[in-house]
Amino acid sequence: MTTSNAFKRIWLITGASRGIGAKIAAAALANGDAVVATARDASSIVQRFGEQPGLLATSLDVTDEAQGIAVAQAAIEHFGRIDVLVNNAGFGLLGAVEEASADEVRRVYETNVFGLLNVTRAVLPHMRAARSGHVINLSSVGGYRSGPGFGVYCSTKFAVEGLSEALHAELAPLGIKVTIVEPGYFRTEFLEGNSLVESPSSIADYDSTAGEVRKIAKAVTLNQPGDPDKLAEVMITLVETANAPLRLPLGSDCVAAIEAKNSFVAEELKVWREVSVSTDF
Repeated sequence: MTTSNAFKRIWLITGASRGIGAKIAAAALANGDAVVATARDASSIVQRFGEQPGLLATSLDVTDEAQGIAVAQAAIEHFGRIDVLVNNAGFGLLGAVEEASADEVRRVYETNVFGLLNVTRAVLPHMRAARSGHVINLSSVGGYRSGPGFGVYCSTKFAVEGLSEALHAELAPLGIKVTIVEPGYFRTEFLEGNSLVESPSSIADYDSTAGEVRKIAKAVTLNQPGDPDKLAEVMITLVETANAPLRLPLGSDCVAAIEAKNSFVAEELKVWREVSVSTDF
């Protein structure tokens, strides 16, 4: 076992070989923390970060529950504890809801929702035993506000938000924090082929809605406004704060989207309030 006293915190990060996951791993290592960095192929992590005492690169397919349990146990055996879990692994699905096949929907749920649950359930027994820890679930602006072209993907992030709210309430009495991180559009490879699946089915009736979003995604990729290095630095601030928030939106575009949705919901509730409260006995 590597002595955990040599490191301020021990992180377990899924999807750590590229994108936001890799940026968070790099920031944690630079901060003097240790990282159990996982990806489907652990060699991709070693290629990116090299061999270093604070890094344990581990292969993990989050859809495999047994692998999740094994990785959590390996982290405990190597570093002695897990202080921070970052559920980052996931991918997007682009296309109208009707255009998405049952298989496409199932696969994105297997990773984004059931995969997150697999890893969380594997780590929580260790955090509960320590009465300490911080679970950070990567959601999205799409976990707060859905839209055409990303309906299925957003629904997985809505699920993450619902699970996280419950976990927050369940784990707070045990000394474990839960935070939902909601990035807007950040300049990563998310809109590229490795992180985003575009449904091959296309229905002409959706050309002006989901079809337009398909075009915008191609134009925006690698030109997003958010700086992923700044996001990673915020993650360090987040785990070091005593009063971590339940939700942390990141990016001016995400903040604007949340404010717009809150305003819409408030106005709609005002218009329909009399009808809404009329159904009580």
